[in-house]
Amino acid sequence: MAKHYDLVVIGAGTAAMGVAMRVRAAGKQVAVIDYRPFGGTCALRGCDPKKMLVSGAASVDYARRMATHGVAGDVHLDWPTLMAFKRSFTDPVPEKVEQRYKDKGIDTYHGKARFTGTNVLYVAGESLQATHILIASGAEPVKLGIPGEQHLMDSEGFLALETLPGRIVLVGGGYIAAEFSHIAARAGAKVTILQQGERILKGFDADLVGWLMDSFVALGIDVRTKATVEGVEKSGHGYQVSFSANGNSETMEADLVVHAAGRATDFESLNIVAGGIDEEKGRLKLNEFLQSTSNPVVYAAGDAARMGPPLTPVSSHDAKVVAANILNGNQKTTNYQGVPSVAFTIPPIASVGLTEAKAREKGIKFRMQGQRTPTWFTARQQAEPIYGFKVLVDEATDLILGAHLVGPHVDDVINIFALAIRHGLTAEDLKTTMFAYPTGASDIGYML
Repeated sequence: MAKHYDLVVIGAGTAAMGVAMRVRAAGKQVAVIDYRPFGGTCALRGCDPKKMLVSGAASVDYARRMATHGVAGDVHLDWPTLMAFKRSFTDPVPEKVEQRYKDKGIDTYHGKARFTGTNVLYVAGESLQATHILIASGAEPVKLGIPGEQHLMDSEGFLALETLPGRIVLVGGGYIAAEFSHIAARAGAKVTILQQGERILKGFDADLVGWLMDSFVALGIDVRTKATVEGVEKSGHGYQVSFSANGNSETMEADLVVHAAGRATDFESLNIVAGGIDEEKGRLKLNEFLQSTSNPVVYAAGDAARMGPPLTPVSSHDAKVVAANILNGNQKTTNYQGVPSVAFTIPPIASVGLTEAKAREKGIKFRMQGQRTPTWFTARQQAEPIYGFKVLVDEATDLILGAHLVGPHVDDVINIFALAIRHGLTAEDLKTTMFAYPTGASDIGYML
């Protein structure tokens, strides 16, 4: 006989926890299922452990930049010790998360969930029946469809490396490639990025990415664009990567090949057909309430929903929407306006709102301030030559349309522009705000 719950959640990450805790707090019976350690991608396999490694790389980089400005002595990254620092954060997470569920009276199941009916899931030898089911199973590395794909290490594997290989090839040119290359190069590895597109970090403003590329050059990172990887073969103690670029076929030796070509949802193991859940091209068909259009029992959130950018704050936002709709009926819809995005390169690059290209495509009349500013105090105080911005303001309303920043502190400063976009603050509102000085935020008035 199936055990009944008001809500069964598939996944144990940010979106899953947000919904499960809210629904349980309303007195409902809730269960959570995950075949991986509880905690989710961000806490265990993504943004948090990555940022722990970035902190070490950034510290070394800062000290090296200040070497001619009063900071003496050799500094370097000790990879095993840095990884131990990372594990001090990630290792306790699964036990703590699962205990938190149990303390709230939420049942936990370990195993792969599989639909056997529109409101029934099978996991670890048990059938669970639910009034509502949430799919919050995250995303997996996309299938590349190349010979030797099994030899590629995913981002999770990279974040668990006990020793860092000397020659690393990253396949893809998004966040993972940009961030991991900066960490690995500063730890002494020879790094190559093979990007199929015309440039890396295509979600960010092209001009600012161009400025950021100076840091890749300075680190000796070999960025190959318009490069299509055709296969990976085991070769001795390493690998041989075959790729084509500019009409020529080439091969490259590597000690490690990393999958950095992005992530996508994978519902095959869930057997969503048995659940009566429609999908198209790997995306669940959802309405504005994040509810399945074909099975009203089912909701989705975060990366599994793919309604907003694949970012942790979006997962948290989706969780609030889904929980409200499960508890109160479908009333709450999503709002992804003003979601900031950051690539934690060194220095970081950040973006929110419309790019210049998108604003022109929409035919919006706007004024734009943009320049590279290595002589500003914020850059000089950090001995960082890469600093610049591009800010778009609607001519008719004075509202911020978009902000694009690269350089020191921009991972924090971008949040002020995000606040302005989401809550309708004007450029004049920001210009007349008194920010603490000298800080990254105190530059905002000069960017408008």
